[in-house]
Amino acid sequence: QICKYWGLYAIWRNHKPQRSITTNPLETKLQQRRVGFLESCVLCFLSVSLQPNTGQGDFKTLAMLDLLKQAKKQVGVLTAVVITLAVLLLCLVSLVVCYLRRRRTRKQRIQGEDDTNKERDHDPMMHNEYIDTDEVVENEGNEGHNPKAYSFASIMAATNGFSSQSKLGEGGFGPVYKGELPGGQKVAVKRLSRSSGQGLVEFKNELTLIAKLQHTNLVRLLGFCVQGDEKMLIYEYMPNKSLDYFLFDPSKRSQLTWERRVNIIEGIAQGLLYLHKYSRLRIIHRDLKASNILLDDSMNPKISDFGMARIFSQNESTVNTRRVVGTYGYMSPEYAMGGIFSIKSDVFSFGVLLLESVSGRRNNSFYDVDQPQHLIGYAWELWKKGSALELMDPTLSDTCIKEQLLRFIHVGLLCVEDRALDRPTMSDVISMLTNDSMTLPPPKKPAFFIGSIVVEEDSQSSKLKNYTVNGLSISTVDGR
Repeated sequence: QICKYWGLYAIWRNHKPQRSITTNPLETKLQQRRVGFLESCVLCFLSVSLQPNTGQGDFKTLAMLDLLKQAKKQVGVLTAVVITLAVLLLCLVSLVVCYLRRRRTRKQRIQGEDDTNKERDHDPMMHNEYIDTDEVVENEGNEGHNPKAYSFASIMAATNGFSSQSKLGEGGFGPVYKGELPGGQKVAVKRLSRSSGQGLVEFKNELTLIAKLQHTNLVRLLGFCVQGDEKMLIYEYMPNKSLDYFLFDPSKRSQLTWERRVNIIEGIAQGLLYLHKYSRLRIIHRDLKASNILLDDSMNPKISDFGMARIFSQNESTVNTRRVVGTYGYMSPEYAMGGIFSIKSDVFSFGVLLLESVSGRRNNSFYDVDQPQHLIGYAWELWKKGSALELMDPTLSDTCIKEQLLRFIHVGLLCVEDRALDRPTMSDVISMLTNDSMTLPPPKKPAFFIGSIVVEEDSQSSKLKNYTVNGLSISTVDGR
């Protein structure tokens, strides 16, 4: 009953109090306590209801008034508690939202790795060819070409604690350091960045592939280090860094004489031919570019960075993938736009690299003031005009054999033709480069164009972007 009447009181409690002059002790007491008119009515009703036949109604009502005041205090406390809980709940919800956003961002970052793993799981050719890092670790004590497992402490000592003085550069998956092993052997240490979500897959891929490949024009893997979150690959040290270090630097370009450039171009071609045809595994590199061509102390080329490489079975000619990786400017149009790659994708990249080598210019730069074009388009226009020698690097004017340079430009244009079927194989390329008596077919219009590239980042979404296919240089569509 008290709760019932308290509800009635709560509904009307905001009404202004009515005061009157009276000698009734109860009414005087109510006025002193600033009780509203309706509250007085409620209390009088309560007193009569509780003690209808006694003279103690006033005292009961006053006791009820004190009870109601205590209830009002409790309501105030309850309100404060509710507000406090609401604020705490709001803070908790905010923390949960922030956590979920960070978790979703992390999932998106490693989505590329998951997609790659799924591709390999559903690719029958990968089951027998792709081995896990742990399997390589088990072969640590074996002799032969198996890479050696180094301790983290030994690599720390070799690189002076990964000091800035030992740093050679920054790759797509992390920094590269120069080191010296206890025996005096110099090495290059490729350290996987901890923030690289996709790097773990490429780390395993590069480790397992290079461990099986042996060729004079491929970089040699000496070992690896895996300890907790730290993952590193140890290579033979290349004192002359990479081809782009010389080729695109006006102050160093003159060190690349025509004889050296011919040796570099032919060495790269031999390395690709080995990957495509003569190695234990049939491999497509997918990221051939000037920065991935290392130079030893004699300026001999070594193809490096096999993180994006894919293994082909002997009866396969093309593969379609949702995960487009590589560098725009070196990517063939069928791969950049449709995700279709084959050995002809590497041939296209080689053609771009060949034109860059004879001209000393980057493909993703623009030339010809009247009609700005990237290198492939510029070379094609000069070829049509019969002025292909204008593409020559000026530093080669004294050392270059003009007929040979024109032949190299011709082969380069054949390699970058639009249709993959029209491009030569690497075996044909080597014959064209080395056999001066061999008649070359006329080149067709190369794949320089502006178009729309559909890049499907995962199985659920896709993006449409406008690009000049050979005018961009990004490490990878997935955020390498």
